[in-house]
Amino acid sequence: MGNPTGFLKVERALPADRHPEERLIDWLEVHEHMPEDGIKEQAGRCMDCGVPFCQSGESQYAPAVAGCPVNNVIPEWNDLVYNGRWKQALQLLHKTNNFPEFTGRVCPAPCEGSCVLGINADPVTIKHHEYAIIERGFEEGWVVAEPPSRRTGKTVAVIGSGPAGLAAAAQLNRAGHMVTVYERADRIGGLLMYGIPNMKLQKEIVQRRVDLLAEEGIVFVTNTEIGKDISADELKSNFDSVVIATGATVPRDLPAEGRQLNGIHFAMEFLGKNTKSLLDSEHKDGNYINAKDKNVVVIGGGDTGTDCVGTSLRHGCKSVIQLEIMPEPAAERADNNPWPQWPKVKLVDYGQQEAVAVQGDDPRDYQMMTKHIEDDGKGNVKAVHTVAIEWQKTDDGRMAPVEVPGSEKVYPADIVLLAMGFMGPEGDLLDSLGVEKDARSNAKADYDKFATNVPGVFAAGDARRGQSLIVWAIDEGRRAAREVDTFLMGKSYLP
Repeated sequence: MGNPTGFLKVERALPADRHPEERLIDWLEVHEHMPEDGIKEQAGRCMDCGVPFCQSGESQYAPAVAGCPVNNVIPEWNDLVYNGRWKQALQLLHKTNNFPEFTGRVCPAPCEGSCVLGINADPVTIKHHEYAIIERGFEEGWVVAEPPSRRTGKTVAVIGSGPAGLAAAAQLNRAGHMVTVYERADRIGGLLMYGIPNMKLQKEIVQRRVDLLAEEGIVFVTNTEIGKDISADELKSNFDSVVIATGATVPRDLPAEGRQLNGIHFAMEFLGKNTKSLLDSEHKDGNYINAKDKNVVVIGGGDTGTDCVGTSLRHGCKSVIQLEIMPEPAAERADNNPWPQWPKVKLVDYGQQEAVAVQGDDPRDYQMMTKHIEDDGKGNVKAVHTVAIEWQKTDDGRMAPVEVPGSEKVYPADIVLLAMGFMGPEGDLLDSLGVEKDARSNAKADYDKFATNVPGVFAAGDARRGQSLIVWAIDEGRRAAREVDTFLMGKSYLP
């Protein structure tokens, strides 16, 4: 490596975040920028570790064991960054990842979870280097459209324009096929556009890449739902192959008394409407769920719940609480969570930081179960009634929640946001295409094959594997594209 002793001399450092009071009055990204010298110094912490666990994520072990699902050659581009060879680093990064500007912003960085330096020190800031490389590439004008030199005459329809669909489309277009991407929303990007709020991923960044893909020859069709606006039979007859990349969009519901009350919303409804109104009119149209001056209760402790917290605070909510049914994670790795497993440690994300700045406390309450939601007498939410739980092992070895007597608690609520994850893809599309489902209602297709029971129809991303990470969606889109290319041409030269 460029600096063989860097990991011994340099402490881990990331760019500073904008102060919460500053960022809560806008929808711009949270992070500041780090000077080039600082990025190079951090890249010099990458070790000559022999076996770089960071760059290999295996599907059969995910998410227990970390590592990069798209197999980024991380030590090599860390070395190039340290030596100031940014263009070569960009070329190497793009060989494995179609969209490093997305993963560099919103990926939880499983690569860092398995960084060898992380065994006894803070891991290398891999995710930030990825971000720095791609943004340097755009600034320098190195990222340009690269349409294929020849066309095969084959046509492919991709259903869904999230990370899996875009990755599959990009690779299939690179192979020379004519690709059309169908999206039922009014903008391309799927989860990237309407599922992740602006302060984590500015929509100009998404559109920048979509414009490049369109310039390369991919056709994007919005406001079109397969099975309604275009029949499944028509789609299969008009294209040589079809890729299902719709994501896992069926939210997990809350089986509690009072669920039908006004003011209870799924998180994606809240986040999606907020982003659309922001993009359409800077919220002037009022077509969003406004948390201003409201008591907000978020049920769910993951990234989506955090996004609900951050969005509610930007609206100017009266208060926000985040309820989590799982135990509070430890501050450091437990003995039963050794490297290179994904570190199950407590993180304070941007939403919690902002809540602390505004309210004085972390908004999360752990091991809390919702018992019922109280009616104000007019059909609206008034309060959320909870009870603390403990996780105990049952006779068959499973862990189950057990209520703690006398631990009942009431949270005032005007809005309740359900952010408890997703059950799988919507079934109507799969049924209309004749695609079999697995036991979890996902499209049934083996990893690394991605072929469904219907000849010529493939599935990738969350629609196939269930709720997962953006980087796994990109991986599956790329791998599915290779299988589609093989199906169409008899062999494939795609990576």
